[in-house]
Amino acid sequence: MTTHRRFAAVDCGTNSIRLLVADDDGHGGLTQVDRRLEMVRLGQGVDATGQFHPDALARTFAACDDYAAVLRELDVPAAHVRFVATSAARDAGNAEEFFTGVRSRLGVEAEIITGSEEAVLSFAGAVGGIGEHEEPVLVVDIGGGSTELVLGEGGRILAATSLDIGSVRLRERLLHGDPPSQAEILATREHVDAQLDASGVPLDRARTWVGVAGTMTTLSAVQQGLPVYDPSKVHGSTIAVDELCLLADSIVHRSVRQLRDIPSMHPMRADVISAGAVIAERIAQRVQAPALTVSESDILDGIVLELVGRPA
Repeated sequence: MTTHRRFAAVDCGTNSIRLLVADDDGHGGLTQVDRRLEMVRLGQGVDATGQFHPDALARTFAACDDYAAVLRELDVPAAHVRFVATSAARDAGNAEEFFTGVRSRLGVEAEIITGSEEAVLSFAGAVGGIGEHEEPVLVVDIGGGSTELVLGEGGRILAATSLDIGSVRLRERLLHGDPPSQAEILATREHVDAQLDASGVPLDRARTWVGVAGTMTTLSAVQQGLPVYDPSKVHGSTIAVDELCLLADSIVHRSVRQLRDIPSMHPMRADVISAGAVIAERIAQRVQAPALTVSESDILDGIVLELVGRPA
């Protein structure tokens, strides 16, 4: 039986491609049906070459094939599916090959959303997934190629931006050592600081800080010492700001091999988590919130909520 109020969102970022299938619960919220993530590293080398690597496209298209099968199995109408792509796809010169591959597999167009739209969708998804909180709220999405900062209050966006700092981008540009040298770490911190200072988002106004996406969720899992990654334990978890700074410093000084040995660490995130941790730590130095709240609800939820609100 077809569920006509079933929707799906695919978010293709620099490091991962993710799927959410959810039903409209009829009360302004969502009932999750399926949520999946594949690490495909679409942004492999894009910063240096300006082109998608053939291997990266192959990994991404294989994930698209898997997601197409899920959408068929769960009977999601094509008109209720939205595929968005972010930083890596904005930067690649051979993007048409990517568009064609997505279209042929999923039957929908890949939309390259702006950084500002990405920020707004992330905010809607993240805030919709947390309970009572003090305002203003800062939502931070550290991706592979970019980081979105959104400050909002009472459901209204006060300031938002997308910065060209992300875990893959910074790893490839600045953190070359394994483990990174102290000089590399300092240079990365200075680069992130300069980006944050020029962002136009008053981070010191934030009284609640919500982190979404892979860097933040991984930091939570590592902080909790989880034997395996468990979304139910990550969602809604908190990390005190001082503990987050200590954790980030510990991570950035470890080798990739040491990071892969952490039970809850995805093997394909181990080589970029250090850069993501630096970004999180520099933001922690600026917010007034006592802790980071980690949310599994993110841009995917925001995309589906936007789809639900569209006229039929």
